[in-house]
Amino acid sequence: MAKKSFMQGALILAVAGVIIKIMGACFRIPLGNIIGDEGMGYYQSAYPVYVLFLTLATAGVPVAISKLISERVAVGNNYEAYRVFRVSFILLFAMGVISSSILFFGADVISQFTRAPGAKPAMMAIAPALLFVPMMASYRGYFQGYQDMKPTAISQIVEQFFRVIIGYTLATVLVSSSLQFAAAGAAFGATAGAIAGIVAMIFIYLKRKKAILLNVERNNKVKGDSSIKILTQIFTISIPITLGAAIMPIMNTIDLGIVMRRLHDTGWSADTAISLYGQLTGMAAPIINFPQILTQAIAISIVPAVAAAYRQKDSSFLKYNIQLGVRTAMLIGLPCSLGIMTLSEPIMVLLFPLQRASAISAAPCLFVMGFSVIFLSIAQTLSGVLQGLGKQMIPVINLFYGVILKIILTYILTGIHDINVKGAAIGTAAAYAIASILNIIAVKKQTGLKFDITLTFIKPITCGVVMSAFVWLSYRVAFGIFGNAVSTIFAVCVGAFIYGGMLFITKAITNEELKTLPKGDKIVSLINKFKNK
Repeated sequence: MAKKSFMQGALILAVAGVIIKIMGACFRIPLGNIIGDEGMGYYQSAYPVYVLFLTLATAGVPVAISKLISERVAVGNNYEAYRVFRVSFILLFAMGVISSSILFFGADVISQFTRAPGAKPAMMAIAPALLFVPMMASYRGYFQGYQDMKPTAISQIVEQFFRVIIGYTLATVLVSSSLQFAAAGAAFGATAGAIAGIVAMIFIYLKRKKAILLNVERNNKVKGDSSIKILTQIFTISIPITLGAAIMPIMNTIDLGIVMRRLHDTGWSADTAISLYGQLTGMAAPIINFPQILTQAIAISIVPAVAAAYRQKDSSFLKYNIQLGVRTAMLIGLPCSLGIMTLSEPIMVLLFPLQRASAISAAPCLFVMGFSVIFLSIAQTLSGVLQGLGKQMIPVINLFYGVILKIILTYILTGIHDINVKGAAIGTAAAYAIASILNIIAVKKQTGLKFDITLTFIKPITCGVVMSAFVWLSYRVAFGIFGNAVSTIFAVCVGAFIYGGMLFITKAITNEELKTLPKGDKIVSLINKFKNK
């Protein structure tokens, strides 16, 4: 297989992720206005259960599939790559049948156990999605193994589009019947989206089937691993990744108990404590999810690239991909981190203008969590690297060490009256910092890689600091004239322009790297014309 950088795939997934998030926001906000707090309560009671089942069924399998396939494609064995796809499809179909059946037929028991009996219709409505999403994951993993991220991106956008349209329409129609049925209608949007997503994947597969089978037939007599061994390999790779994906959700559940107890111990009333916790988790934390989309795209795309280079024993290309991955994570994560920290209060007031006092109170939490973005970016990217190297348990263990530190810091700092919930945010930042540092050490140990400190860290930090100064200054100047909303948006635009300019001034991005992006040659040509003027 020809050498192929992961950058195009990462960009494709990042753009798809941004589109999906925007559509999700366009769904959630109007939905809350239609079905109200009670209806959202039913919906939110069903959705986390669905996500839990989905995580257990599919969190690590697409990564495992893409890794196993890319390793086989790297040595020209397309037939065995196709066998991995077929075996994984059967596995995921079986897991989908089991998980969807449990949620559908056990909805009454689960809703009673969670003390949300009114969420039963929503749980039943969303359960069929668990059948279709795992099947979709097998197709995505297959194409990702060839470092082709377009089918994944297309199916994700199609899935989200139908989820939003169908969910919103049904909620609007059914709200006159009851809030329980309206919530169920909104939840069924996930099922409709999953069906649309798998149809899109099948259409893409059928369109390419002739070329796929032609590649397969060229070496279909090559003796390979048995189906049992392939299943064993899938489980060996996917189980640690699934455990890693489950660590933070579990930690967030534990966090609730620690934070609330410590706030009560330091004299905060029950109502004030729940408000402070809501500011942390409901107002500040969701903002951090946006830059995470971009770095998650890098982590997904880098796995097959690293796996292929490692299988071919191409040490120089392996190290190139790792260096590029970490640099890209820095170039994306750092401006997001510094931008959030610089504009933490203006951002909160912009997003929650009707709750200004709470927004201002939540700003320090956002400031601290903004600091964690850069560590999260590096930790995610290097987790993908280690997964590509076949060392998928290492990032899980490293994150676990970070979580232990988080528990200790959260318990101590949240118990200090003046710090309160900011202690939990500090604990989260520390957890990701430990995980990223340990992942760097592990990658250096596994590959012998020596990072270019100037190119990887110093130049991005320089660009980010200059950007932050201009962001702060532009906001202050504009605020006296236009107020918070316009000034914040203006400052963000100024920051993006300055940061982009600084990247080229400091040569933090090379022309060769730009050429790996879609239309990269045209971008380089345009930049060169601008320089020559």
